[in-house]
Amino acid sequence: MTDNTLRRPALSRKSSALSGKVHVPGDKSISHRALMFGGLAAGETRVTGLLEGEDVLRTGEAMKAMGAAIARDGPAWVIQGTGNGCLLEPQAPLDFGNAGTGSRLTMGLVGTYDMTTRFIGDASLSKRPMARVLDPLRQMGAQVLEAREGDRLPIILRGPKHAAPITYRVPMPSAQVKSAVLLAGLNTPGVTTVVEPVMTRDHTEKMLAGFGAAIEVETDSQGARYIRLEGQGTLTGQEIAVPGDPSSAAFPLVAALIVPGSDVTIENVLMNPSRTGLILTLQQMGADIALENRRSAGGEEVADLRVRASELKGVTVPAERAPFMIDEYPVLAVAASFAEGETLMQGLEELRVKESDRLAAVAAGLKANGVDCTEGEDFLAVRGRPEGKGLGGGEVETHLDHRIAMAFLVLGLATEKPVTIDDQTMIATSFPEFMDLMTGMGAGIETPKGVT
Repeated sequence: MTDNTLRRPALSRKSSALSGKVHVPGDKSISHRALMFGGLAAGETRVTGLLEGEDVLRTGEAMKAMGAAIARDGPAWVIQGTGNGCLLEPQAPLDFGNAGTGSRLTMGLVGTYDMTTRFIGDASLSKRPMARVLDPLRQMGAQVLEAREGDRLPIILRGPKHAAPITYRVPMPSAQVKSAVLLAGLNTPGVTTVVEPVMTRDHTEKMLAGFGAAIEVETDSQGARYIRLEGQGTLTGQEIAVPGDPSSAAFPLVAALIVPGSDVTIENVLMNPSRTGLILTLQQMGADIALENRRSAGGEEVADLRVRASELKGVTVPAERAPFMIDEYPVLAVAASFAEGETLMQGLEELRVKESDRLAAVAAGLKANGVDCTEGEDFLAVRGRPEGKGLGGGEVETHLDHRIAMAFLVLGLATEKPVTIDDQTMIATSFPEFMDLMTGMGAGIETPKGVT
């Protein structure tokens, strides 16, 4: 995907009202963890609704390389795990492509095994810092035998003969760091403790408990969470139904809000409280989003989202909400582009180390399409133009980032002039059905003529 000759531009244009009932792919975070925990558990795990994007499938290949058996059986994925503590040393490098979650969590998983593991990835992943995961692993006894400057891929990790449990206070809100330390604790004697001053998505804790791990969570009077995991226990295979990914649902959701006359229902979306920051923010902006048919599925709350086109108003999004919607800021910035007044998004420093520098990429894409915005070190202010008058007409550089690509294709559905992105290929990492789903709702998204 780094070769310009392999890029496939895409274009979106002002669309008529969007309508229909749609399903988004399975949640990416849960899908990664289902393959990892199923691959590590004793016995059989069956997973339905798995996100079959490139990122998740890379995690599946990594688990297979370490001894798990993973195969498709009709609508389900069936996993025969190795048993906790029984992973095998992979014979070849683990190639994670563009998968930040898969690579970081797997570093945690193997970091306390007495074996050598090499991690590689694509150009985008190779730019992303891994020190935040490697630092606690070093404290547990792991050695980093090889890494590029700044603890970047390719990385060779060597686990200790006898890992040491630690108490680790996560220095930044990061579900990946928390999860990596907990996964390292699975193969470590004694109790590994993660202290999380600010809660992040809690899928790892919930799923570990579901697989039978000895894990407990306490919250102190200041709101800090203490997550304690007793290592070297038994994990047992489970049946997992993966709900729809709220980060993927964000794109048709915002599209329906900004295209006049739209009425769209997005079915079976995960409503875990650690993932609903975008919905809360949009509702504060005046969005007509109704949560229908709320129910429990596999220990997680899900709902159908009925979304109608709305007149939005700018709001201030506080920094403490960032962990609950960190992947949704690009498409929130798109919604803010059509809101009356200013939307100020704070606490965005984590966006600097995503698949791209998402904060800079979003600001550049907005400015290229006539949106008035200000980028700070950790904030973005967007001054909207209701009805999109005078907006659009620019080309957006996606930087191999799937969420940048999808967000700006949504932007073009309500701007006066079309919006072009330089590449659509990486959308398959998280949302392979994006183009078909959006055009099925009536969205004017296309591949320009002459592009195959």
